[in-house]
Amino acid sequence: MFDLLVIGSGPGGYRAAVLAAQRGLSVAIAEKDTWGGACLNRGCVPKKVWYGTARLAAAAPTLAARGLRGSLAPDLGAAWHYQRKVVETVRASYVDYLARLKITRLHGTARFVDGARVKIGNETIAARHFVVATGSRPVLPDSVRGVPRVLTTDELFEQPLPAGSRVALLGSGSVGAEMAFILPCLGLEVVWLTGGEPLGRSRFSASARKRLNEALIEQGVAARTGSRPLRAAADGDNVLLELPGGKTERVDWVLAGTGRKPNTDDLNLQAAGIRVDAAEYIAVDSEQRTSAQHVFAIGDCANPAMTANHALAEATVAVTNIVTPASAQERGDWVPEIVYSALELARAGATEDELEDADTEYAVGFSAFAANPAALADGSTEGYVRLLVDREQGTLLGCEIAGADAGELIHLARPGGAEGSLLARLAQARFAHPSRSEEFLNAAEALVASWGVAPGP
Repeated sequence: MFDLLVIGSGPGGYRAAVLAAQRGLSVAIAEKDTWGGACLNRGCVPKKVWYGTARLAAAAPTLAARGLRGSLAPDLGAAWHYQRKVVETVRASYVDYLARLKITRLHGTARFVDGARVKIGNETIAARHFVVATGSRPVLPDSVRGVPRVLTTDELFEQPLPAGSRVALLGSGSVGAEMAFILPCLGLEVVWLTGGEPLGRSRFSASARKRLNEALIEQGVAARTGSRPLRAAADGDNVLLELPGGKTERVDWVLAGTGRKPNTDDLNLQAAGIRVDAAEYIAVDSEQRTSAQHVFAIGDCANPAMTANHALAEATVAVTNIVTPASAQERGDWVPEIVYSALELARAGATEDELEDADTEYAVGFSAFAANPAALADGSTEGYVRLLVDREQGTLLGCEIAGADAGELIHLARPGGAEGSLLARLAQARFAHPSRSEEFLNAAEALVASWGVAPGP
């Protein structure tokens, strides 16, 4: 019998297995597909590789002024093979580390037999605790389901791409906003068809969304809202899309970023007494514990936010509570939310709308990158740091960053309630100069000057 059996080897499952082994538990991890899960093989890792390439391509027109002359031409085939090499390198590292920690790897679909056992193939495995981290899978709308040359991100990163350079991009969420930037930089002509405003359902501010849309338009891509396809059909080597208002679009292929579904239907959860909600997410409490007290669930299968960042944070909470029961709770609002696009966006904590709805007294600290020496040196001065701080205590309530490397800077935004005044913490910090992170300090200091926010001890 194992102390812990983890089901799923994506970022959350992998982290849970590693943390538990490091804390002395005997651990097994089961994976029915490719080790590393969706994030590593067909999600955030290969996407981040392409994003890095896209940033280089987007900067190309400015290089002559910086003293670098010549031309760059996109090679989509080479870019595709490069991201696969990165994925394979990371996967080999993952598997090697699991072996060095003496974590038992089990390959196959895990199904609960009862509350203490799962069956994988012909083998029955018993464990004292379980962490379910089975992730999610893409969902295609009925209008395009079953039509050839319609891809999800699964096919985009795991299979060689179809011929042709004119692509319809479907979806207004983060996948749409990111691929609207990345794909044109790789040499594709993108027709971006959405139902609503890009990132309209996200927690990013209207200002952040507006700046991102403007940056995408500068790159030559604009969302055509109200244009969700009604029907699709193969038309020779093309895909013909019928749009509202009698309009049509003919493209070489389609990339659909139209949502995902939790992978919970093959687990036989009822045998273990594990409840799911109406959308098939596993129901968990703030300790990541399911209705079966010795079973925890993390990541996409239990959280509609569906990000690797949430899975990683929840893995830490789950393992901590396995080792020391009832000792940790997840604060999902402080898990960073990041969009890697023409203008990088990142946020954590509460939004202004949420604070106003709760009648919370807060002040806003704002600092732009326009005059930041590091941003000027990089040639990317668009964006800002925006801090929301409690008026009396000076604790950080929320943060939003727009601009290059926002996804790195957001880690300076740690929840302040348990650690005292944001200004007191920053006063003790030492910042490199010139650096983008200095705008975080400048935004905080502006709070004292403009709002008289308590600086703390």
